[in-house]
Amino acid sequence: MASAKRLFSLDVFRGITIALMILVNSPGSWSHIYWPLEHAKWHGWTPTDMVFPFFLWISGVAMTLSLARRKAEGANRGKLVIHTARRAATIFALGLLLNLIPSFDFAHVRIPGVLQRIGVCYFFATLIYLYTSRRGQIIAVSSLLVGYLAVMLFLPFPGATPDRWSMESNAARFIDGIVLEGHMWRSTKVWDPEGLLSTVPAIATVLLGVLASRYLLTGTALSLAGLALGLIVPINKALWTPSFVLLMAGLASVAYGLLERSRVEWKFFEIYGTNSIVSFVLSGMVSRILGMTGAGKQIYEWLCGFLSPINASLAQALLMVAFCFSVVYLLYRKRIMVRL
Repeated sequence: MASAKRLFSLDVFRGITIALMILVNSPGSWSHIYWPLEHAKWHGWTPTDMVFPFFLWISGVAMTLSLARRKAEGANRGKLVIHTARRAATIFALGLLLNLIPSFDFAHVRIPGVLQRIGVCYFFATLIYLYTSRRGQIIAVSSLLVGYLAVMLFLPFPGATPDRWSMESNAARFIDGIVLEGHMWRSTKVWDPEGLLSTVPAIATVLLGVLASRYLLTGTALSLAGLALGLIVPINKALWTPSFVLLMAGLASVAYGLLERSRVEWKFFEIYGTNSIVSFVLSGMVSRILGMTGAGKQIYEWLCGFLSPINASLAQALLMVAFCFSVVYLLYRKRIMVRL
């Protein structure tokens, strides 16, 4: 019974997270957004900045349940590694495909992305989970965060300034510029919020989901630790700083702990959570098609005939959430769960 409750709570939490992810990624106009649905400009955080780390944390919790089931079915460690590699590669490829739509410009395609980071973090976190004990996993989290800090604080590079966390001059930007030149986020072209170095502490976010237990107590402690570290190392999603890792893992633990104790039937979000990757990929493809055809702008302008610009923008995002739900609801009714 406890296991069934945990699976239900996990689906609900995943559903809430993916619905919010679609909501913040699908406004009618990027110029008209309520502040809670925007990312922090650089240092600091908003409710939107919680969404992606929550999803990574959830994947860590889900990993322990999934691997336990496969072990019970007789899978050895070698088979689990092969399964993990295939799943991670599929998730990465889906993210790359989304970045290629609609132009399919391989010469300048953005290589990083949300799904790409999920795939990479899932793969390495699973390897650490399979080949280490709980103590080893704690050491891995510490090593990932300390190693990241060492590179950010001490890596020499041209143009380095005393402020190692500035947007204009930081080690993560320098590394992305060397390895990912011409293949970064189109909004900046010179650094990427899902870049290489910041993926290292993101792996720790998944592992903190693996290690999660006694959610409310653990979450409170991690949140306080993140806030305290934030006095020294800024809380920053784009750089995925250690203070951000600890704070977000803590908040995710608290939110999940409260959700497990809730007696509310969250059917809408449970259904969303059963096909979360389908929802995310579908929303990404539809958004790109709407942008390519100009239909998205037409819908927004039509909504502006009834609503203020900012409410029209929000309404269009809610329409995307509803549309994706209608698809996953049909899959749910037919008992089709897409497992990568």
